[in-house]
Amino acid sequence: MTNRFRWVLPVAALLLSGVVALTGCASHKNAPAKPVSVDPTPFSVERNLRFSPVDWPQPLFADLYLPNGTASAPVVLLVHGGGWERRARDDMAWIAEALASHGFAVLNIDYRFAPDYTFPAQLHDLQIARTWLNRNADRYQLDTSAVSGFGFSSGAHLVALLAVVASTDSDLNRPYGGPDTGLSAVVAGGLPSDLTAFGSGRLLHQFLGGEQQDIPEVYRDASPITHVTRQTPPFFLFHGTMDALVPFSQAERFRAALADHAVDNELFKMHLRGHITSFLTAGDAVDAAIQFLARQGADASRVGERAGG
Repeated sequence: MTNRFRWVLPVAALLLSGVVALTGCASHKNAPAKPVSVDPTPFSVERNLRFSPVDWPQPLFADLYLPNGTASAPVVLLVHGGGWERRARDDMAWIAEALASHGFAVLNIDYRFAPDYTFPAQLHDLQIARTWLNRNADRYQLDTSAVSGFGFSSGAHLVALLAVVASTDSDLNRPYGGPDTGLSAVVAGGLPSDLTAFGSGRLLHQFLGGEQQDIPEVYRDASPITHVTRQTPPFFLFHGTMDALVPFSQAERFRAALADHAVDNELFKMHLRGHITSFLTAGDAVDAAIQFLARQGADASRVGERAGG
């Protein structure tokens, strides 16, 4: 059993028959005319590295994937989903392997869960993970001028929020964020971009600490779409058109906000897919996301040249 399916064992048997038929059903807006050639690269993994400070409310760990023979590797901060309340970084291992095998260092992280910890605790966890990368760049030969984010569902929400607030004067940058925790690009799958559109369901209530009618400013501040500016980094979005948990309109509206601020973006539209199936069948989306990341920033040409492009 591969890592891709391990996290959904209770429901996989009900879904697999439909998965095979869906894998090729997608469209890609703003796709480049010519792909970058990125050949497989060997990599190693250092598991269970603690990235949280000793006085952090909960110890947090990560797996660090390192491509072999790379003097200064571009980095991807990888964040799992689970409604801000569950799941684990193992869910994202297959994506970490795909990224690392194409020349990216990957930090696949834990974060604290609701309801024991409410927002912005989870954002703070990502900010200290990003700071850990800065502090350990020399030790692991990481290029921290080229750190991207990659997340799915609630993980997509967190990396998107990290990216959009880092270049602003938002209070969410205090005390752990700011320009040094910025991202050069983001891949977000099944992104809940505007939390004000969901009412006050259980997941949001326990994540944000109350009903929207009582704390509307928290719902707005926790929504990535609220913070988009011209300084927002490029985004690659992938989303199922039949997603009943996070409607496809969330991706469309976020992409429109990016376009309004002249931010580069791509949308990988996964037809006939729901929330879970868009992750189960995300292989083509991940391949396209790797292409997207390889084109971003100063490292885009270097990644392509190393891979034979």
